[in-house]
Amino acid sequence: QLQLVESGGGLVQPGGSLRLSCAASGFTLDRYAIGWFRQAPGKEREGVSCISRSGSSTDYRDSVKGRFTVSRDNAKMTVFLQLNSLKPEDTAVYYCAALELVESGWCYLGTGYDYWGQGTQVTVSS
Repeated sequence: QLQLVESGGGLVQPGGSLRLSCAASGFTLDRYAIGWFRQAPGKEREGVSCISRSGSSTDYRDSVKGRFTVSRDNAKMTVFLQLNSLKPEDTAVYYCAALELVESGWCYLGTGYDYWGQGTQVTVSS
């Protein structure tokens, strides 16, 4: 059974850091691009970052560029999202999602992802 499980969320002060993990099981991770999305209360879900199957290509929404870093370890079936210089507006539930692609060096932050995790809460507050 294909499964994605996020972890690493929590409460952090503005300017702090967190490292989110997305552990995959039940499928071959290197066949999938991985996206990170978030949803704040009362707001629509938005794409945050993505990483290609090979890890050679990444993308970020403008508001997190220079602060968030996505990476993956296909051998360990895990994708990471490092969150630095966190701001209150980063508060949301963060989800990882998998998109099966033939192209190994591409990803995107749109719709159409095949599988989703249950989410992990990130709260940035003093």
